Amino acid sequence: MAVKQYIGTGRRKTSIARVKLVPGKGKFIINNKTVAEYFGNRPGLHAVIFQPLELTEKTKSFDVRVKVIGGGISSQAGAIRHGIARALLPVSEEFKTPLRAAGLLTRDPRVKERKKYGQKRARKRFQFSKR
Repeated sequence: MAVKQYIGTGRRKTSIARVKLVPGKGKFIINNKTVAEYFGNRPGLHAVIFQPLELTEKTKSFDVRVKVIGGGISSQAGAIRHGIARALLPVSEEFKTPLRAAGLLTRDPRVKERKKYGQKRARKRFQFSKR
């Protein structure tokens, strides 16, 4: 019989993370690297990633395998967090309330605004010269 696995897709800015939760001892693999190798010495990003597991007290219950593409590392950490939160929903229906209250199930809609023609950037204008 196959091992039960829970899958969730997380998104943030231009990053997309595909997360698989498999019952295990708490191993965490991101793009075939450990968390320390992938994110280096950034405790803030480590805290972001583990937030849904700590909230549901499942840190040592699941092995987490992640494939993440696009964006920067901060955006990727947010996408991983979103994916883990979504993957935890099928595990137990009672996780939905605390995850929703913490805002982990809502996809952050903020993305970079496009540059407009006749302007330097999205909102910055070229310098006005009277003469």
